[in-house]
Amino acid sequence: MKSKKNIVGVILTYNCGHLVEKLYRRVPKSSFSRIIFVDDGSTDDTVQRVKRFGGEIFTHKHLGYGGNMKYGLRKALSLGAEYIVEIHGDGQYDPSVIPDGLREIQKGYGLLLGSRFVDRLQPLRDKMPLERYVANILLSLLYKMILRSTLTEFHTGFHIYSKEFLETVGFRNTSDGHLYSLQIIFQAYFRNIRVCEIPIRCDYHAEHTSISIKKSVAYSLQSVRLVAEYIASKLGYKTGIFAAY
Repeated sequence: MKSKKNIVGVILTYNCGHLVEKLYRRVPKSSFSRIIFVDDGSTDDTVQRVKRFGGEIFTHKHLGYGGNMKYGLRKALSLGAEYIVEIHGDGQYDPSVIPDGLREIQKGYGLLLGSRFVDRLQPLRDKMPLERYVANILLSLLYKMILRSTLTEFHTGFHIYSKEFLETVGFRNTSDGHLYSLQIIFQAYFRNIRVCEIPIRCDYHAEHTSISIKKSVAYSLQSVRLVAEYIASKLGYKTGIFAAY
C-alpha cells in the first residue's frame, strides 16, 4: 500500500448524533492520514457530539446524500487526498473492510465498491428487507447486462475513490440524491475506468438510516432513465450526465 499520508476518510452524517461516536470508534484510523466529517445540515446534536469527541467536522445546508458526498469529495481533494474512503456515519456499513479495500484499489483501479452480494444470500442472513433484496437483484442483473459488468452489486453505500478517477468523471454534475452513486458507476464504465469490489456486511437494525420505500420507487425509475441515457450516449446521442464527454 502507498503511504497513508494521501488517504482521507470522509464520514457522512445526517441526524445520527446517537450513532456517530460508536461508528468512529470502529473506524481503523491507522489507515488514514486524516478523517473528516461532513454534515448534511443535521437538526439534531450530530455536530456537537462530533466536536465533543474531537472530530473535525464541516457542515452546510441540507442537500441530500449525493450533495453531501460531493461536498466531502471536494473538501478531501482540497486537502490533497489521493484516495478517499466514503464512510456512513450511522455505521450501517462495516468499516473493518477499509484496509482490504485500500489495498485492492491501489492495484490500478479507479473506483472500489463494497458489495453485500458477493455471497448472494448474505444480505438475507443480515436481515435485509425482502423487497429491497429482490429489487437489488433484478436491477443489478439489468445493469450487468447493459454495462457488461461482473460486479455483484450497484447500490452499495461503500465506495473508495482515487483522485485520478474523480478528476476524470463529472462527479459535480451528478444527483444530490441517492442516484448519485449509480451515476458514478455508470460514468466509470462510460469512460472505461477499472472498477472492483470487495465483500462487505451491512447492519439493518431499525436505528440505522435507510432510503424510504417511496424514495426507493422514485430511485428505481430514475435508474431506468439513467440506463436509457447511457445506451443513447454509447450510440453517439450523448445526453444526461454523459453529454459533457
